[in-house]
Amino acid sequence: MGKRQMASAPEPNADGSAPTEPLVSDKYYRRLLYSSVFSVSLVAILPLVVMTVVNYYQYQDAFHVESLRPTTRFISNAKLSLEAFLSERISALSLVIQTESPEDLQDPQKLKILLARMKRAFGGFIDLGLIDSTGMQVSYAGPYDLQGRDYREQDWFHEVGLRGVFISDLFGGLPHFAIAVSFDTHTAASFVLRATIDTEKIVRQIRALAMTPSNDAFLINREGILQTPSRFYGRALEPCPLIVPPVSTRAEVLEIQDEEGTPLIIGYAFIERSPFVLMLLRRPESLQVGWLSLRRDLALFLAISIILILAVVFGGSRYMVNRTRQADLKRAALNHNMEYTNKMAAIGRLASGVAHEINNPLAIIDQKAGLHKDLLSLSDELPPKERMIDLVDAVLESVERCGAITHRLLGFAKHVDIQREEIDLGRLIKGVLGFLEKEAAYRSLQVTFHIEEGVPTIESDRGQLQQVFLNIVNNAFAAVEDGGSIRISIASADPDNVAISVCDNGIGIEEDDLKHLFEPFFTTKKEGGTGLGLSITYGIVQKLGGKTRVTSKPGEGTCFIVILPLRWKNA
Repeated sequence: MGKRQMASAPEPNADGSAPTEPLVSDKYYRRLLYSSVFSVSLVAILPLVVMTVVNYYQYQDAFHVESLRPTTRFISNAKLSLEAFLSERISALSLVIQTESPEDLQDPQKLKILLARMKRAFGGFIDLGLIDSTGMQVSYAGPYDLQGRDYREQDWFHEVGLRGVFISDLFGGLPHFAIAVSFDTHTAASFVLRATIDTEKIVRQIRALAMTPSNDAFLINREGILQTPSRFYGRALEPCPLIVPPVSTRAEVLEIQDEEGTPLIIGYAFIERSPFVLMLLRRPESLQVGWLSLRRDLALFLAISIILILAVVFGGSRYMVNRTRQADLKRAALNHNMEYTNKMAAIGRLASGVAHEINNPLAIIDQKAGLHKDLLSLSDELPPKERMIDLVDAVLESVERCGAITHRLLGFAKHVDIQREEIDLGRLIKGVLGFLEKEAAYRSLQVTFHIEEGVPTIESDRGQLQQVFLNIVNNAFAAVEDGGSIRISIASADPDNVAISVCDNGIGIEEDDLKHLFEPFFTTKKEGGTGLGLSITYGIVQKLGGKTRVTSKPGEGTCFIVILPLRWKNA
């Protein structure tokens, strides 16, 4: 955070109490409030947002998995149902083979009676045919004229001979497929009993899977040809644009995109002992109703939580900033009074020297006035004009000298607002030394003053700087023994700053005490010290945009360095 901005210090009240005007700028507290709200809100909201985002993706993944499970379950149940349907028809044909003799099966009338029974018992049978080992259909019952049909060149005829059971793809005319079962007789002759099955019952079962208009269910063969009508991809025997899924023995789910880039969820299962692949197509949006509701609830929860957090954080931060502002106002008023008290203490220290300085011209005035009276009383005639003018000039000169002394003292003691002006540091420090020249002469102190050539004037506050250097020089006087030396120098620190050093050869300061030197009420003096002078000095220099440094060695002395900017930036 930035440094606190202190407004100019107003005059104290007549009774010496602290001023009631605000001493601290509101701009600092607005920054403090905004930074507090931002930092606390960030700490409070960021984990909430992170957890919400993590939960969002966790719930999304969980819903995604859960949305696929019904598809897997539906397709698995439909697979079992279709396999049961086909197994039932294969078993019916096998039962006919076991219960009927080849001779009866070769009789078209008896074969017609068997077909009628099977239609009543199972449904879906269209015709029955018996084919001998040469591929010739020797007996047929059904609506088509297939008696004597030769199948020896058909692939399915050779395949049923190898596998024992064959289920064909859908073929033309009325949509139907064939189931063929081969068997051997006791005479070593082999036959194939072939039945054509209507797909209507299978179509009804498959349509039941597509429960909503956005879903679709159908059969395809291994080449991707529709075996039942599709809601989206056309009629039976038309090519399906979707890819044929990889072979699997169980129900599977794939997420793909169609030719238009629309995402699809495909559940599929290969029907055992058949060329059929059951496909269940579902649109993702139809599965995300619950997820969209939960996502809306998550967003609402996050928004309400953030609003509540911001309200609580703003209210709490505003309360704490107001409390801090009140405490800072009290502290600033206390510092203001301490500064004023310290200045009055410094003035008291100067009183003896100032009184001695004033007594000298007053004595001259007294002598000259007495002489003037004697001249007038001892002679009836007026003294010579030149003599009278000289006496009056001496009196006026002494009065002017007293006025200069009192003006300098009042100029230091007056508690004025901070005011920028061009200041010659050499003249200012010499003026400060003027307050202490009598003490320096009395104690035989050697004060040397050096100004580097070309040091420019600075823009700062004269009264504040007077107090700073008076405090530092006072400390130097207090640190040295009688006959000691104090060195004051002014030089350019860099193009933008000037450095003023005040060094003495006094008792020095212990290293442990240096870190506390600028703390309020800390003093190294055994008696008489308030511990406020250097603390106030440090604060004034900081307020004027400068820096204060100190180096010291016990028994060798101490050096205070004040670095001030050439142009004061009241930041």
